[in-house]
Amino acid sequence: MSPARVLVVDDSPTMRNLITAVLSADPGVSVVGQAADALQARAAIKELDPDVVTLDIEMPNMNGLDFLEKIMRLRPMPVIMVSTLTHRGAEATVAALEIGAFDCVGKPAPGDPHPFADLADKVKAAARSPRKQMISVNRAAMPSPANANNAGVDYRASRRIVAIGSSTGGVEALIAVLQKFPANCPPTVITQHMPHTFTKSFAERLNRLCAPRVEEATDGARLEVGKVYLAPGGERHLTIANPSAPCCRLIDREPVNGHRPSVDVLFDSVADLAGRNAIGVILTGMGRDGASGLLKMRHNGARTFGQNEKTCVVYGMPRVAYELGAVEFQLPLNAIGEEVLKRAAARREGME
Repeated sequence: MSPARVLVVDDSPTMRNLITAVLSADPGVSVVGQAADALQARAAIKELDPDVVTLDIEMPNMNGLDFLEKIMRLRPMPVIMVSTLTHRGAEATVAALEIGAFDCVGKPAPGDPHPFADLADKVKAAARSPRKQMISVNRAAMPSPANANNAGVDYRASRRIVAIGSSTGGVEALIAVLQKFPANCPPTVITQHMPHTFTKSFAERLNRLCAPRVEEATDGARLEVGKVYLAPGGERHLTIANPSAPCCRLIDREPVNGHRPSVDVLFDSVADLAGRNAIGVILTGMGRDGASGLLKMRHNGARTFGQNEKTCVVYGMPRVAYELGAVEFQLPLNAIGEEVLKRAAARREGME
């Protein structure tokens, strides 16, 4: 397989050279050019036709968000956003992922011994992804914010807990699923692979777009009907605990499957605590995180869903889960939210 051809776009020569050095160390990646701003990047894209672009959020002449919108409209291609780990940078990055950026990475702090540790893997995955088709597929899957409050109006609250895991492509996918949820949705816990400073902005964005209350999970937060809890990125795993009054627990533990928080850790805890009163959902993402945890959920009586290949940005996590037998229902993205609500409202002796 030919190396993924990447164009590096950043206004800082130091950052361009660092990204180029990190990527060039991987034989599966070839850096074909650099650009200091959007104007140079536009010319380089036309001349070099790269497979992937890494794009700085904050640049002169035209910021990365505006340039990304132009790329997605005029020449759809995989773009990985490179952002400062600030609130402003996080908000812009979440917006970029919603527009259609493939993934994001945070700029390293001074002295970071492993800068951009997973960037090469993301570039290679991006080069293999069918992004041109996926942009239109995911846009069609999303209801408009104006209609979000009308989603699931016939849903009647039950005792079920919903657990969702996602990674690359998960911003678009989670919006599509959660905009189908009503204000009285089942308590929902989510682990999305995302740098630690980005998850708070993402939770705030989801809260504005969706009918339920969406918040970054805190240790001890009680699971309530109508609330969605997003795992904070980076430092601890999200689990659920306390059978008599289920709540969020953030635990210190080494990364699992290379991730902290890990979807498997969340799903394992849901399988143990909720059993047949749980619903598990695994969405688009690289790797295999969540597959074994979803299988445990299914073995413990939960209903389980996986996103199908056609609507995934990366059919990695859902593929492994499906092949393990963890996925009971494999569905397109735009059908998952409604089907989860149906199963959450149903009784075993009834429609299930």
